[in-house]
Amino acid sequence: VDLVESGGGLVQPGESLTLSCTASKAVFRVSTMAWYRQAAGEERELVARLTRGGSTTYADSVKGRFTISRDTAKNKVYLQMNSLRSEDTAKYYCHGQSEYSSVVKWWGKGTLVTVST
Repeated sequence: VDLVESGGGLVQPGESLTLSCTASKAVFRVSTMAWYRQAAGEERELVARLTRGGSTTYADSVKGRFTISRDTAKNKVYLQMNSLRSEDTAKYYCHGQSEYSSVVKWWGKGTLVTVST
């Protein structure tokens, strides 16, 4: 298994949650890592992306609230989510995109985040 997410759960609006993704070393060392999410009845969308060089991209809806980071020693990528809103409720997927080939990519199975009172 190349990508495994963890950390999802049920939180109340305004609370924080950190998602983790453990990647295989083979994936991690060549990939731009990202988090996507898919809400019920919606298309999957990019939440945040982090290149090996450290460049980040965030969806407008999460800017200032979410932070993506990676721990190279542990082959992990994180998504720190603060000030969560009900509209952040979705299944969150870890994604790896090879920086050497546009067709080489990996997906995790996802972890569910529910923001509700």
